[in-house]
Amino acid sequence: MTKALLSALIRPLVEPRLPEWVEPLWFASKDQALEFAPEAEIGWFDLNEKEPMVEIARAATGLKWMNSIYAGLDFMPLDLLKQRGVTVTNGVGINALTIAEYVVMLMLAHAKGYREVVRAQDRHEWLLDSPGKRELAGERVLLLGMGAIGSLIKTRLEAFDMKVVPVRRSGADGALKPGEWRAKLGDFDWVVLAVPSTPETRHMIGALELAQMRPNGVLVNIARGDVVDQEALVEALQEKTIEAALLDVTDPEPLPEDHPLWDLENAQVTMHLSGRAQNKMFQRSADRFVENLERWENGEPVQPQMDLDAGY
Repeated sequence: MTKALLSALIRPLVEPRLPEWVEPLWFASKDQALEFAPEAEIGWFDLNEKEPMVEIARAATGLKWMNSIYAGLDFMPLDLLKQRGVTVTNGVGINALTIAEYVVMLMLAHAKGYREVVRAQDRHEWLLDSPGKRELAGERVLLLGMGAIGSLIKTRLEAFDMKVVPVRRSGADGALKPGEWRAKLGDFDWVVLAVPSTPETRHMIGALELAQMRPNGVLVNIARGDVVDQEALVEALQEKTIEAALLDVTDPEPLPEDHPLWDLENAQVTMHLSGRAQNKMFQRSADRFVENLERWENGEPVQPQMDLDAGY
């Protein structure tokens, strides 16, 4: 029997489908998880808070495979997991569909001034003109990040007749190479960030990049808050050197109540809700985990595996 440390939260979705060779160690609290952790070879111990997950991972000294619903696991002790030879599968792609839809919503809401329409309804005021007149069709989008999320963003924006130019290492199919996009920032109406959080992507959008954007340029960030230099962004928004920033992610999270981003009319903050705007996340994750259990038993690679050196 192989012992698996599993959260009681996913028990109804997983338990009826567990193979006989798996002995589940269900936990309902951090203390329970820490108690069971040293026995487990397989672990799926996601929690809302990150620090307890780190503690559990450190305590799971016999762990061989760690699964997570989170796509970004940069907060976990990846060096330790690599040293112990742990295989890590993450939630890449689980939330891709809803996040891609969220990007379209954010862009349309900004283009049509929908936030002002909602405020007018709250005031019972009949507007005589649209507060937003921008059309997506024909506008150019620089897409940084062509993973599962970026790929779905691209097809959806292209359905609106937008010209989407991704960044790819190969530069193939009209894409820009990693060393080319900064010089081309002024060519785009929208810059969409869908990259993983790594040391290489930290503050990839800073004062220099923001200064290169067009006055009507809009920054859309559904990646991680730290890929943008937030102080530089606030300054650019205050000085209106770019038109707007649509931010599903911030640095830190939650955003402090007194942070200037809350009050800037040209900033929208959506509280990292894009991946949660669905009701299928846990079902998709459970399905993937059960499928991976079969692969694990058969000695086949589980998917999707993290590159613990790259951090994603």
